[in-house]
Amino acid sequence: MNTVKVCDSTVRKLSTGRDLSLSFKEKLEVAKLLDKLCVDVIELDEIRNGKADSLLVKSVATAVKNSTIAVPVALGADPAATAAALSECRRFRLQVVAPGSSVRMEYVYHKKANAILDMVKSSVEGCRKYTDDVELLIDDATRGDDETISGLVKCAIEAGATTITFCDDAGTMLPEEFAAFLEDRVKADPKLSDITWGVSCSDELSMADACVIAALCHGAGEIKASAFPVNTASLENVCRIIAGKGEVFGVRTQVATSSMKRTIGQINRFCVSSADAKTAFGFTGGIESADDRLTANDTIEAVVSVAAKLGYSLNDEDEKNVYDAFMNLASKKESVSTKELDAIIATYAMQVPAKYELTDFITNTGASITSMAHVKLSTKDENLEGISLGDGPIDAAFLAIEQITGRHYELDDFQIKAITEGKEAAAETIVKLRANGKVYSGRGLSTDIIGASVRAYLNAVNKVIFEEEA
Repeated sequence: MNTVKVCDSTVRKLSTGRDLSLSFKEKLEVAKLLDKLCVDVIELDEIRNGKADSLLVKSVATAVKNSTIAVPVALGADPAATAAALSECRRFRLQVVAPGSSVRMEYVYHKKANAILDMVKSSVEGCRKYTDDVELLIDDATRGDDETISGLVKCAIEAGATTITFCDDAGTMLPEEFAAFLEDRVKADPKLSDITWGVSCSDELSMADACVIAALCHGAGEIKASAFPVNTASLENVCRIIAGKGEVFGVRTQVATSSMKRTIGQINRFCVSSADAKTAFGFTGGIESADDRLTANDTIEAVVSVAAKLGYSLNDEDEKNVYDAFMNLASKKESVSTKELDAIIATYAMQVPAKYELTDFITNTGASITSMAHVKLSTKDENLEGISLGDGPIDAAFLAIEQITGRHYELDDFQIKAITEGKEAAAETIVKLRANGKVYSGRGLSTDIIGASVRAYLNAVNKVIFEEEA
């Protein structure tokens, strides 16, 4: 019986989505859960924003203990930076993505077939310098002509690729049609028997699961699926079918099916919570990770280590200030949570002169009108105003500040908690922004939740700008 490799695409697919995209922390948590589920390969998105994306890859590489981490390298690009980010992985894979159809070649890559073949050869050879595990993904393969697909397969294998994946991006094939396509490929390219070949199917016609099973029946050694519905085969459905009927077509997986339902439920809660946060506030809200509980017995190194897991890079002065504040709190409590450490860092780390100060703000929202915010900020030389619409008053206020400052940063986390009781309870808000591969946090305190949020956001923005202009 053949053991089929299962590759999960959840993190990669949700890295650049318009309607749903995971924050840095959420991607890390999803990768940890997939690792516990024993999927063979976890796909991440390619490194586009050098520092930030490299930090994510390095963080996942440290956190994942069993699975192989796969990261794409742009066709013709130098894989050195990607390989360096993956250097701490126990196992990693470099992926080369190439177009299989003439439409993709000419309209997306603006290249002819011969030029694409040369780029594939040099890209695979470049990746082989860093790892023995190199994959060629042939995009839109089902709409490519036989000669072109065979040329890509032959070229990649000769250059050292160990996995070839045929992608049905159109998702318009029925299982029988897809099986026939794969049969033709195996007959036309006998060298496929020397390596692992796999499939990736779009779920355009809700046939992705059936097409993947058809591929397994015809010799596929690896399949791509997703724990969260992202227009590809369902990890849960496919693995459940293999567990129940795999003996019929002679395949099995290493995925821990006994804990699958619970684990995929956790992953889906991350993704759904992210979508709900984006719908409510117009941004991707952070989800609290598993707590690293700290006590008064922990050293400054332990506290700094947990801060690093949260994404902070503290200088020597900040480390001392944060640790002193941590010890003051820890001496009064049994343990300190990561959220409490977040608040300490926001309050005591990197206190800078404010370039922008909040003068005033007005928000307007209702059941049948679009939320609006009018924000006034002051600098040393002038008074500035911004007016913006948004998905909720907080989102509108944040966008108004972006309008004034001319800067946009990824919102990594957003926390609100009441610190007093009663109708006039004070709210503490923590906002974490990610810029240039680092996390900056701001803290706001007010009896008005929107006011606390605006102050926290502006506090974090001032920290980023101070460091950028220093």
